[in-house]
Amino acid sequence: MSELVSQMPFAATLGVQVQTSSKDEVRGRLEWAAERCTAGGVLHGGALISFADSLGAICAFLNLPEGASTATIESKTNFFRGVREGHVDGVSKPLHVGRTSIVVQTELADAVRRPVALVIQTQAVLV
Repeated sequence: MSELVSQMPFAATLGVQVQTSSKDEVRGRLEWAAERCTAGGVLHGGALISFADSLGAICAFLNLPEGASTATIESKTNFFRGVREGHVDGVSKPLHVGRTSIVVQTELADAVRRPVALVIQTQAVLV
């Protein structure tokens, strides 16, 4: 599964880990680290969005028709709480798999399984 992340250099640099991946669900983890934080030691929202976008992109990729590629064209994030330690787990699932777009929902939770963010993104199907 690390081969999926290695194809996305920014995700690899960020430290995105993919634990399981299938067309129906992608699970991953992002560890808390000081270099990923904003003021006060809180994991930066940009790091969380990038983590969710990476998992969502993998989910969309796994649902593409042969020979197609994908790119995020829209993303909506709701943040629920800050993360000051531990890690964040993410689960991405397709909500809609169409001919021209794929919509993916990613739920992020902290190490004790409290909701951190909900991200819904639309991925274009590029043929």
